[in-house]
Amino acid sequence: MSKKLIALGFEGSANKIGVGVVTLDGTILSNPRHTYITPPGHGFLPRETAHHHLQHVLPLVKSALKDAGITPKEIDCLCYTKGPGMGAPLQVSAIVVRVLSQLWKKPIVAVNHCVAHIEMGRIVTGAVDPVVLYVSGGNTQVIAYSEGRYRIFGETIDIAVGNCLDRFARVLSLSNDPSPGYNIEQRTRNFLCEF
Repeated sequence: MSKKLIALGFEGSANKIGVGVVTLDGTILSNPRHTYITPPGHGFLPRETAHHHLQHVLPLVKSALKDAGITPKEIDCLCYTKGPGMGAPLQVSAIVVRVLSQLWKKPIVAVNHCVAHIEMGRIVTGAVDPVVLYVSGGNTQVIAYSEGRYRIFGETIDIAVGNCLDRFARVLSLSNDPSPGYNIEQRTRNFLCEF
């Protein structure tokens, strides 16, 4: 029986910092995370978000290893979100991964945030060759796999749908916990139920 390859991955492109342990076949062994929550009606700024990530990343590493029941020796590589995302929060994960790589003698894999979402969707749904409408806080794009790589076939040029929802939630003074879009949906449901 061959050993399953194990990665320790870091995601910190926006207001959430997460550290997960995953096998090559997509089995999630642990996935602790912590969200930077601002007061309702306020957005999150890069410097404050990065400070939050810095406070929480090492406890999350310990939690991820413990929850997965593994030690650093069992990890085959370290992965991190290289971008796109907010610069300062992204730097926290990148620096932690570089330090751990030196300490644990593990290779580093930089991951494109958008492609990671698409690949997770492919694993969950079993899709072979999807055309994806990718919607996030910073991007709204039509993406598909073509000629050996993911390509953007169309995108917004003014404001991303996710950013629009974030701004609308702030106007309504809604929290970003668990997410602005979810809270808008709940507020709308409650409003419609009154009729």
